[in-house]
Amino acid sequence: MSTATVTSAYPRPVADLLPAVRDLADRLGEIPSRNQIMREFKVGAPKAQAVRLALVAEPITLPDETEAGPTSDPWEYAEPAPVPPALPVDTAPVPLILPAEKVAEPFAEVDQVGHPADEVEPVTVASESRRLASWPVILIALPAFVAIWSGWVGLGGLTGFGVVHPLPGIADEFSINTAITLPIGVEVYAAYALRAWLSGLVPPRARRFAKWSAIGSLLVGALGQVAYHLLVAAGITSAPWWITTLVACLPVAVLGMAAALAHLSHEEG
Repeated sequence: MSTATVTSAYPRPVADLLPAVRDLADRLGEIPSRNQIMREFKVGAPKAQAVRLALVAEPITLPDETEAGPTSDPWEYAEPAPVPPALPVDTAPVPLILPAEKVAEPFAEVDQVGHPADEVEPVTVASESRRLASWPVILIALPAFVAIWSGWVGLGGLTGFGVVHPLPGIADEFSINTAITLPIGVEVYAAYALRAWLSGLVPPRARRFAKWSAIGSLLVGALGQVAYHLLVAAGITSAPWWITTLVACLPVAVLGMAAALAHLSHEEG
């Protein structure tokens, strides 16, 4: 039986328990806990705690302290090393003389170096994206032009438009059919206003005006075609007065809308 497990009828003082607890710490390789001391030496919690605190408070002696010799306190203030006096410096400027050809060489090399951004070719979005082909519009416009032209010219003949001599006394043989003013004025303005509306190249006021005037011109053109075909189908050779009035006002209305759109297009947005 070891000395650590010997018990007596009298409580053992802390000084007597300390060597045995130290031996136990050597065997464990660490400071035992309070419960280990209580279990090993059959003592109460206060005495076990007191013995453990006494063991912790003992100074630790390292084996190599006697060989290493006394060392200085690491927290002790160390005097700064003396700074050697600075050598006298001559403040007079030293002229630097280089050959002319040596001075010009660095600048010649710098001139030959270009900016990296200059070597990058600009990329255009239009070149990479595919645009919608416009040639089908020509095929669609050809038959529409024939139908629209004939309809407006026919309606003009029913509403009083016809052959006139615009230069009497100057060129009596020169004549023109005024009915062609209807398809040229109404339909061309509708295409012009539609272009201004959808292109986004005009100020906001001009774009709004182009939008509604283009829609109105297309509706008027459709109504003109309907009116002509209904009159011809009914065998009427002369249009009613209210149709004649509306058709007669179309050239003036188209001129006013075209002039207004042109003025609005030149405003600053």
